[in-house]
Amino acid sequence: MKPPSDHIKIGDFARLADTNLRTLRYYEELGLLCPAARSDGGFRYYRPTDLNRVRMIQNLQELGLHLDDIGVLINCRNDLPDRTAWLAKVDEALVRQEELVAQRVGALQAQRRELASARAKLAGACKPCTHQPEKRNNFCEPCRQSGESLPPFLSALF
Repeated sequence: MKPPSDHIKIGDFARLADTNLRTLRYYEELGLLCPAARSDGGFRYYRPTDLNRVRMIQNLQELGLHLDDIGVLINCRNDLPDRTAWLAKVDEALVRQEELVAQRVGALQAQRRELASARAKLAGACKPCTHQPEKRNNFCEPCRQSGESLPPFLSALF
């Protein structure tokens, strides 16, 4: 069987998806991804739109979801009795992903505040200080000027 001309062979698909063949096969084993076609020789072929599915899986992994949970979340295509139920499942998946993104944004904003605090301490108290951080003086922890603990990101670098 010859796949449709717009289908992409697994090796090329892996490169486009910025992943590897083993990952794609593993996604298939878990039911996260299904090749659109197979050649007579058994080569897997994917539709260009399957890239969106792989990218969603990757995004959800970056947000901290395990593959089992991702499967539950993204398998909206399977065994739903009617269109209304299917659309509700799709909406549920999108809402959950939106919640995860909001959590990640909140965590990144908190890190950004911590970095700003570290930079303010560096510019304010550390620049004029002549104390050199080293093992024998506990790497400036606590601060020799104020006696306070350093902001975590600054402490990690000192």
